[in-house]
Amino acid sequence: MIEKIYEKALGGGLICLSEACALIDGDLEGVMGYARRLRDRFTGKTVKTCAIVNARSGHCSEDCVFCAQSSHYGTKAPVFPFIDIAEIEKAAKRVKELGVERFSIVSSGLSPTPEEFLKIKQAVSLVSSIGLQTDISVGCLSYEQLKELKKAGLDSYHHNLETSRSFFPEICTTHSYDDDVNAVKEALRAGIDVCSGGIFGIGENWEHRYELAVLLRELGVQSVPINFLNPVAGTPKEGTDVLLEEEAMRIIAVYRFILPDRTLRVCGGRNAVFKADSAMKIFSAGASGMMVGDYLTVKGTDIFEDMDFIHRKLD
Repeated sequence: MIEKIYEKALGGGLICLSEACALIDGDLEGVMGYARRLRDRFTGKTVKTCAIVNARSGHCSEDCVFCAQSSHYGTKAPVFPFIDIAEIEKAAKRVKELGVERFSIVSSGLSPTPEEFLKIKQAVSLVSSIGLQTDISVGCLSYEQLKELKKAGLDSYHHNLETSRSFFPEICTTHSYDDDVNAVKEALRAGIDVCSGGIFGIGENWEHRYELAVLLRELGVQSVPINFLNPVAGTPKEGTDVLLEEEAMRIIAVYRFILPDRTLRVCGGRNAVFKADSAMKIFSAGASGMMVGDYLTVKGTDIFEDMDFIHRKLD
């Protein structure tokens, strides 16, 4: 059964929900084995890397139930305005020296102010000049703003959909799902590579996960970040159990079947879910990229260990 599903995915066909359920219920090692074959066929064994800088933290107007930066909740996350360009330059040069490929400028909020947008544009130009693939995660932008940033050197626009349309009202009420989908569409229309995915372990079920993957496929998103909930004290998800390693690896593997030719990047929550050998485990499940270094408000995995793994390559 799994081999037939593999052949369908290999040929470019979209696996249906019942086929996805067969993967969900199937032997994990067997499913991951076929997922690796799909990854190797479409994206190879090259490990894509990305790192971020938290350029503006806290005071976010949105009420996403998992987010430490929301102004709706009382967390101990850092709060500061948009940082100096010199700090972004320092962070970018550091990850460049370590061999990281993509660098993202991240700021909290639904969208930047005009003053912040000018700083973002300046930062994009700077990061591009350093020789990194330049990415931003700064909320919803207009088509005109995206075109302006592309001209300044922007390679990629990151904007997660977070979850499926049907489950979205359970995690955010301050903006609509269409706001996020339209932001992705506008970036694609502007000719910018889009990085968009979701967060798992927030109460969603497998049907929600399948629904999100299909939408990302239909939109034509080429880079899909897979994040796992790391519960933050003060948010509504405080005290939520983190996903088991086996379920997290199955999510990666099933997403590889639905999105065989996309770059699947494991990002937030990796160190919360995987207690050891996280890089090896996610790639054994079919991932093709990962975020290295710290996350927005919590420590990440050891960047030197991650880069050592990457330099050694996969067997």
